[in-house]
Amino acid sequence: MILSVKNLSKSYKNYSSNLRRVLSYFGLGKAASQEIKIIKNISFEVPKGQSIGLIGQNGAGKSTLLKMITGTLSPSGGTITVNGKICAILELGMGFIPDLSGRENAYQTASLFGHSKAEIDEKIAYIKDFAEIGEYFDQPVRLYSSGMQVRLAFAVSTAWRPDILIIDEALSVGDAYFQNKSFARIQQMKEKGTTLLLVSHDLNAIVAVCERAILIEKGEILKDGQPGAVLDYYNALISQKEGVKINQSVDENGVIKTISGNGKAELVSAYILNSKGNKSTKLLSGEKVRFCFSFRANEDLDDLVFGFLIKNRLAIEIYGTNTYLQKFPLSLKKGEQKSLCFELDLNIGVGVYSISTALHSGNFHLENNYEWHDNATIFEVLDEIADFKGLAKLNPKIILE
Repeated sequence: MILSVKNLSKSYKNYSSNLRRVLSYFGLGKAASQEIKIIKNISFEVPKGQSIGLIGQNGAGKSTLLKMITGTLSPSGGTITVNGKICAILELGMGFIPDLSGRENAYQTASLFGHSKAEIDEKIAYIKDFAEIGEYFDQPVRLYSSGMQVRLAFAVSTAWRPDILIIDEALSVGDAYFQNKSFARIQQMKEKGTTLLLVSHDLNAIVAVCERAILIEKGEILKDGQPGAVLDYYNALISQKEGVKINQSVDENGVIKTISGNGKAELVSAYILNSKGNKSTKLLSGEKVRFCFSFRANEDLDDLVFGFLIKNRLAIEIYGTNTYLQKFPLSLKKGEQKSLCFELDLNIGVGVYSISTALHSGNFHLENNYEWHDNATIFEVLDEIADFKGLAKLNPKIILE
């Protein structure tokens, strides 16, 4: 294992006065008036080359965990074993000195990573080119925007391939162009064996880059596994309010299903009709199909919304809509069941897809989640013509001018 974390904990102690805090360093005085536990006995192992996304709500302990792994923060208990060189972007600017230029900060930061001046000399042109900040490279960093600081920080951090690369939300500050460029660089490093720990609230980035996800909640590991299933649970968690329950199970085909909600309405069935009107889970790209659903109300619901979401095998969202957005009002009495179908042209690429369903009030399920049902059904898209590549079939017309 390139990284092993065992029974790791971190807590902070509050004292009624600074004097009592100082006395505690020598084992004197009274105990702390309060102890706040940030990380609580976390354990996990990371094999070489694996990419892990760390997710969780604000204050869950993700950044504290990464700081202990990199050695910038001491744990209160437990052990961390690292078998390789770590490079980390834990915060905006990486501790850049504001009055030094970007070039000078690049030398300063790279030397802290253990690189000699000769090694930095060989890479400095690459760092400047990758950062793409032009003449600002030789201007004081205090003149930089937050995006420019991220560009420089990422360029320095990835100029050499580390054994472990850790990124904590830094890329969320950059523009879309540089984010795409950075993730392409991350992918290159992954292919060469770099282990990645990525903290991001961009869940699509997690599923696109990582093959494993760890959900941290209140300083503890709540879920650890395949990104799609972990993210389904996380999405249910952030919509959890009073009376909302979360249940995760594995069906006979090994598909992990996550169902959450307060139970005021529930999905009864989900199936797909092909262009011939037959139920099928194997469909043709561009075919006119119907996604059909039945659902039941367990209470009187005057403002009921039903929606569905298509995701690919990497859990990237492809398309979603609901009856509210389609201006199709619904209401059900307690015990009443309704069925409806969404007819559409299946203009998506070859692959395996899942459908998640939502029953709620208002525009989004976060407002009043009756039931969110991940992986309600699975289907496969085939392409007999094979006249395009990608996720979307746009049916272009060629016009010769």
